[in-house]
Amino acid sequence: MPEPTQPQFSQPRLSHFDESGQASMVDVSAKQPSRRTATASAFVELSAAVIAALPNNPKGDPLEVARFAGIQAAKRTADLIPMCHPLPLTHVDVQAKIEGTGVRITATAATVGPTGVEMEALTAAAVAALTVYDMTKALDKAIVIRNVQLESKSGGKSGDYARQGGRV
Repeated sequence: MPEPTQPQFSQPRLSHFDESGQASMVDVSAKQPSRRTATASAFVELSAAVIAALPNNPKGDPLEVARFAGIQAAKRTADLIPMCHPLPLTHVDVQAKIEGTGVRITATAATVGPTGVEMEALTAAAVAALTVYDMTKALDKAIVIRNVQLESKSGGKSGDYARQGGRV
């Protein structure tokens, strides 16, 4: 008696590997350019003393320096993440605001191109958070960077995405 066959479902697969299992850059040359956006966030947990000292930092305003660092990082993502395509970014916005027990970083990137900008937004948020750490570490070594995460994206074959349930 023949073995019963299982239904064949298309399973998602990692896109940065070729058929032989080697890491490779995805070929996006056949994809049509479209408007793509992504927003990512990070949270830098700080002590009350560090939050109080933020306006008086001798290195400058840590939140403003973090904004600039995040913008610069988004533009350099392809230099940092090996399989990322260099993208002509049409917009990058990074916000750093004191919120509760720390600083909330929100980074948005946009392009018109054949591939998305999630990595650019995530890199911007992560580097902005690291910059807050760098500029405040003299006051406290127990600073924690939490929840570097994609909040939303639009455009592309996979469609739109929005994180459900609010911030973690």
